[in-house]
Amino acid sequence: MSRLQTRFAQLKEQNRAALVTFVTAGDPSYDASLAILKGLPGAGADVIELGMPFTDPMADGPSIQLANIRALAGKQNLAKTLQMVREFREGNQDTPLVLMGYFNPIHYYGVGRFISDAKEAGVDGLIVVDLPPEHNEDLCQPAQAAGIDFIRLTTPTTDDNRLPTVLAGSSGFVYYVSVAGVTGAGSATLEHVQEAVTRLRRHTQLPVCIGFGIRTAEHAASVARLADGVVVGSALVDQIAKADSPEQAVDGVLSLCKTLAEGVRGARA
Repeated sequence: MSRLQTRFAQLKEQNRAALVTFVTAGDPSYDASLAILKGLPGAGADVIELGMPFTDPMADGPSIQLANIRALAGKQNLAKTLQMVREFREGNQDTPLVLMGYFNPIHYYGVGRFISDAKEAGVDGLIVVDLPPEHNEDLCQPAQAAGIDFIRLTTPTTDDNRLPTVLAGSSGFVYYVSVAGVTGAGSATLEHVQEAVTRLRRHTQLPVCIGFGIRTAEHAASVARLADGVVVGSALVDQIAKADSPEQAVDGVLSLCKTLAEGVRGARA
């Protein structure tokens, strides 16, 4: 089994949801970002999404857009992001790590080279926001052939006619974007989340993770009672934005991660 399959199977046995955390590689600096990455599993992250910095992150709100700007200003690129994964894997072989971002940097790097280097570095999955299923042959299929999961986004506007197309070829887990809009912008009602999870489970056996707009332990806990995973990104990235030093950024992210993890882990108790 893959690391993602193993992790979700373990959590199912424990009757709890996964805490899925997102941070942008290279934010606020390479060293601080690596310290955050290495510290997240100990702070309670079950799955890590690592953002690949890009100049035009169109699905992201102000918090993650600014994180991309900070990372790019520090000369972070895809090669350095893969190096960060390698350094993470030197001390952690268990935590699933998913790269999240946009196709342009991957295309520029070279798809074949990227898949080979990502697999070698220890990447478990990809979320590529701007590649629809109609372009599966561009990245999804070759990635999965190499043993890297390709995780699809579904949204409130993905209807029952479209869902089978979106989910075809999906693996790892399904990421449900709970609000129509960009990251960090508002949050869905629990009734809406429950309806969405029920509908998705009619179409797929994959774990369903809910993201966009989750900021507190209480909110994370309420979503963890309904879904297989809770994704938190903007709230963690905001800890970096308001920090006065790299050390404070690391401490802020890991402290919030611990608080969120307590909420998720106690949700079904």
